[in-house]
Amino acid sequence: MIEIKDAVITNITVHRIGIQTDSSFLNDKEIMMNFEEDEEAIIKTFLKPFTSSYATYEFRHDEDVQLNPIFKISKEINEEADFVLKTKEIHQYLKDVSLHPNIKDGDLFVINFDSVKLENEHYKAMGIYKVENKETFIETMPAEDGRVKLNFKKGVGRKLDKAILVLFTEEPYTVFMIDNGSIETDYWMNDFANVELRNDYVNNTTHFLEMTENFIKHKVPEDFDVQRTDQIDLLNRSVDYFKTNDSFVQKDFEEVVLQDSNLIDNFHAYDEGYTHDKSINFDEGFEISNKAVKKQAKNFRSILKLDKNFSIYMHGDKTLVERGVDESGKKFYKFFFDEEK
Repeated sequence: MIEIKDAVITNITVHRIGIQTDSSFLNDKEIMMNFEEDEEAIIKTFLKPFTSSYATYEFRHDEDVQLNPIFKISKEINEEADFVLKTKEIHQYLKDVSLHPNIKDGDLFVINFDSVKLENEHYKAMGIYKVENKETFIETMPAEDGRVKLNFKKGVGRKLDKAILVLFTEEPYTVFMIDNGSIETDYWMNDFANVELRNDYVNNTTHFLEMTENFIKHKVPEDFDVQRTDQIDLLNRSVDYFKTNDSFVQKDFEEVVLQDSNLIDNFHAYDEGYTHDKSINFDEGFEISNKAVKKQAKNFRSILKLDKNFSIYMHGDKTLVERGVDESGKKFYKFFFDEEK
């Protein structure tokens, strides 16, 4: 989603945050980097994980987004307020919302970046990271006796625990989230960042494919007498529509993919309930995100499983498949083809 080959670091600081213990420690100065290799390592550790993120969020607030504390601090940092002072405010607010007894202590990194690319535009960005779990690594050092000794240390690993990347696009900004914590401590997204999914073409593509997959796999068998091959055909046609079109139009999708009027009516009812329950919405027409399609297509498995003996991948014309029952009551399928490969 984002590109980082031109990204540079402009500010960085780290504070120790003690939640269950009195172990907080606040830096009064920014961290100074000594070599270009330092910047490369930091970008790889703290920025690269977001290059595989597709879901985009934005700050929210029940009354006014300007009252969202992290949005407010982010805006002030973007407007060049005192960086270290504002990161201390982030530290304090994170402590204030960390109420669950299972929330861990950790290191709080705040990093300013420049030239982070999103959809062919470069933006300034700010990353907020809480590192709770550290990995052990081995450092080799020459010893005075001529041998090489091993030093075992703990540091930030390849998998971030919790992270927020704020791209300073138009307000309320574009936000990417990482949260590898437990469900019971979902304070990071809901209480600390307080974000919601953006209504953009990437999320529209993802939401509609997720809803369609659930509808075909779960709702269609409940309300219609369909064979597994019919379900697979619907799954194939759905994902093919998104792979072969640059833009989505719901009416066109329904005519091309669903076709049957009863199925379309059922889909409308499911659509209404699904979006309400998930607190999401998508436009009836939007640009299709190829990256989102590629990610979601993995869930549209076109596999026909027969007992424990066969798993058949079906990607083509269902009229070339014939289902029947023999004289002994055994079910069978016939597959018609021109060439064996």
